[in-house]
Amino acid sequence: MSRTLLRAHRAAVAAFLAAALVGGGAACSNGGQDAGRDLADQKLDWSTCPAPSTAEGGGNAPSQEWECAAMDVPLDYEDPGGETIELALIRARAKDEENRIGSLVFNFGGPGGSGVATLPGFGEEFEGLRERYDLVSFDPRGVGRSAGVRCEDDQQLDVYYAQDASPDTPAEEQAFTESIRKYADACETNSGEVLPHVGTLDAARDMDLMRQVLGDDRLHYFGISYGTELGGVYAHLFPQNVGRAVFDAVVDPTKTASQGALGQAEGFQLALDNWAQDCVDRGDECRLQGSTVKEIQDNIIALQQQLDAEPIPGIADRKLTQTAATTGIAQALYSKELWPLLEQGLDEAEGGNGQLLLALADLMNGRNQDGSYSNQGAANAAINCADYKERYGMPQTKARLPEFEKASAVFGEFLGWALMSCTGWPVPGAWETPDVSAPGAAPILVIGTTGDPATPYEGAHKMVERLGPGVGVELTYRGEGHGAYTSGDPCVRQAVDGYLLEGKVPTAGTVCG
Repeated sequence: MSRTLLRAHRAAVAAFLAAALVGGGAACSNGGQDAGRDLADQKLDWSTCPAPSTAEGGGNAPSQEWECAAMDVPLDYEDPGGETIELALIRARAKDEENRIGSLVFNFGGPGGSGVATLPGFGEEFEGLRERYDLVSFDPRGVGRSAGVRCEDDQQLDVYYAQDASPDTPAEEQAFTESIRKYADACETNSGEVLPHVGTLDAARDMDLMRQVLGDDRLHYFGISYGTELGGVYAHLFPQNVGRAVFDAVVDPTKTASQGALGQAEGFQLALDNWAQDCVDRGDECRLQGSTVKEIQDNIIALQQQLDAEPIPGIADRKLTQTAATTGIAQALYSKELWPLLEQGLDEAEGGNGQLLLALADLMNGRNQDGSYSNQGAANAAINCADYKERYGMPQTKARLPEFEKASAVFGEFLGWALMSCTGWPVPGAWETPDVSAPGAAPILVIGTTGDPATPYEGAHKMVERLGPGVGVELTYRGEGHGAYTSGDPCVRQAVDGYLLEGKVPTAGTVCG
């Protein structure tokens, strides 16, 4: 859990786990384009989509209704006539061409998630929006097929993700810091040319170029998780170009990287408490020992300690370590539909079988079923470290650990040590916090979920405040999980669809669920 966490779609979770328990992006290129070409005039060559690449997470090609293309963007926006890279795009055309509004661009978060691989998996969720929009997503720069960042190889990543990420002794601390150094060095060696150019500011500029190339006067946008931060930065840079936009599972733009990590510790603890309370309420139906939330949590902590001393068998020859188990627990808290898997995984792990928790950790870490890794983790590190200025050394990190452990007995220590994730990174960060002020922008619907583990509910209100008067329109979903629209709540669906399809702005302060 050394990075901002990415929610996986439940259909992908089911397919991945079923297979797991049974058994790179393009380099920089000028694309053959002449320097000085006006990239806004380029024509995209849409064609049948290939299967997602290993860097995008692998899997099967989407159905024929989906089309893919590549768009040229400047590697360095300070040198717009210089070298270019290609961004991978995907779309499904609007069904009602006569009443088509335009393109609706999605970013599903991470940062580091492949929109090209993710959007088709959400096809049914967004089918209603496709009536009047082309559904469009993309691999942001540094992600998947879009000059994807490469760091360590698959074998090295197996070791990296199994390491002790909550060191207890000087020897473990030294191994931890050495692992971080080696990872940063590998990123610089394999992707040094793109690392300075993968931050959110450049991704937002890419989206405005995308808007022009797609032929839209304004950017209609649906951002989830980190996608809300990207959308906020876009609104700040191009307020006059904001169309109908929705931010769901909102990143708090007022928090530094360390404050955000502390908020995540609190958020995951809240979600774990809610899950444990559900287990208690079901009585004998719950397969875990413990008659109170505290007893269930104490058993989880005991399991973590046991795994720290001696990992248990996982999948094939890989062990379930303390770090992997904690990562798997966090993955299962992203959606209430995954709660039964968490119960099952913990029960099995307490009996010495670590398969399910390790499979959940693999999903979080971007490990494919064949042992290869997507570049989601590498891209996440590169984008976060290009964005945020904070760089924590060992003394500063250890000084902060008590407040993280107070915030969460289960997750706090891991998220506290993760403050060192950008230590030694070869590129400086751009900001302490992102500027999302967007005076004059069209209304943006901002949705917070009360039980969200990864982007705590309070972030939605902070985003509304920072967007400025008359821009952010806050909606609360009283529920669990990371993302309100895909929960299926009819009130949330009605509010979002009404705004995106008909332009009806919900009443500020609307509460659903």
